[in-house]
Amino acid sequence: MPTYEDVVETVVDLFRKAETELSDDVIMALRRAYEEEENEIAKINLKNILRNVKIAKEKRIPMCQDTGLPIVFVELGRELCLDFDLKEAIVEGVRKATREVPLRPNAVHPITRENSGDNVGIRMPIVDVEVVEGDRLKLTVMPKGAGSENCSALRMMLPGEVDKIKRFVVEVVKKAGGKPCPPIFVGVGIGSTFDGCAKLAKKALLRNVNEMNELELEILDAINELGIGPMGLGGKVTALAVLIECGHCHTASLPVAVNVQCWANRRASMVLR
Repeated sequence: MPTYEDVVETVVDLFRKAETELSDDVIMALRRAYEEEENEIAKINLKNILRNVKIAKEKRIPMCQDTGLPIVFVELGRELCLDFDLKEAIVEGVRKATREVPLRPNAVHPITRENSGDNVGIRMPIVDVEVVEGDRLKLTVMPKGAGSENCSALRMMLPGEVDKIKRFVVEVVKKAGGKPCPPIFVGVGIGSTFDGCAKLAKKALLRNVNEMNELELEILDAINELGIGPMGLGGKVTALAVLIECGHCHTASLPVAVNVQCWANRRASMVLR
């Protein structure tokens, strides 16, 4: 059975991995974009992004100065009995990761703007727990930077506006322009509630970015027709993937959230048994 120390060290290891190396599916998407890009400036930007990723992994240093806010998704097996405070172990892991990776202290009080200095504070880190079958404990970290997060949006649509979802997603990306450091990944949450669709949009970014359905590919093509391009300097590739998660919603509403992620779609997972 996992111990308190196991969880602390796993959280540290996961943040170190997420901050210093991208997963294979994300690297594959970036390389494909480089090969397909025709704009010379865009191609140079993509080449520099790939070089940055390579250096970060080799030197074990964060690939971006904005190491993001600590977000942790937990899958907790219903047959697993822990004899310690899981949330506190995750919090301690974030504190330790901030010192050792290191992570930039980004967490501040929303009103006073006072920095806690260790990425821990009121309801921070964000810990999302889902109870699943079995006896496993799966931890997934997603450091989320502010440049892309600030470009995200949510709209409470009417039930009859399903045909306007695609337009809304494209409008969000168009308004963002080069701010979120494109090429971007676009997580979309459809349904659930006001807060629920936002969570769906963020969790969508955990999926394999190279596995998209017909609707996702259709929206991706529409986004790339905007011509914003890598770093907003023009080009064929503005987004690398559009990933949608749905949830049942109230008969009178249609919540839609768009969570924008920069090219550094950082996440890492580990299963503890």
